[in-house]
Amino acid sequence: MRRARARALKRTFTAAALLVTAACGISPTGVVNRAAAPVVDIPPPSKTIYLLKDGELSLEPADVQSDSVGSLLTALFAASTKPLGELDTALRGFTFERIEDSLNPVLRDEVKLPRTSTLTIYIKGEGTLSKPGKAQIVCTALQDAAVEEVRIVVRYGDRRPDLRESGLQCPKLR
Repeated sequence: MRRARARALKRTFTAAALLVTAACGISPTGVVNRAAAPVVDIPPPSKTIYLLKDGELSLEPADVQSDSVGSLLTALFAASTKPLGELDTALRGFTFERIEDSLNPVLRDEVKLPRTSTLTIYIKGEGTLSKPGKAQIVCTALQDAAVEEVRIVVRYGDRRPDLRESGLQCPKLR
């Protein structure tokens, strides 16, 4: 008895749905392609690096591959090989080699908490790394909140020993 009642109710509902659809004056159609599907083109993250403007540090936008410190430093040193217009850099003649972070990688079961670290930046060059050059490197690296201290190691090659600087801080800007 319940099955018969359920079938009758289903037929009534289907008939009502057809009646409502027919009453609105819209006839059903198949799928119609009107235009191409929307596609989102995400540009690389735009972060900032420190360049020099009139001899002072200036925060400037830079297109980078990712928001990592390594990517920011790569962009900073790449700027020294390009014409910068009214901007300048004290890093001409130096190349960025790599970075070392004092933090061990997060283990799979480890809770991810805000952590700070010492970042060692290795660069190579023949000239003398000036104070504005150091400031450009340190201020760019310290934009990452996880970096607490920056160390710079300048590798001069075979003729001179490496220069190691630690405890560097970003100078106060105006």
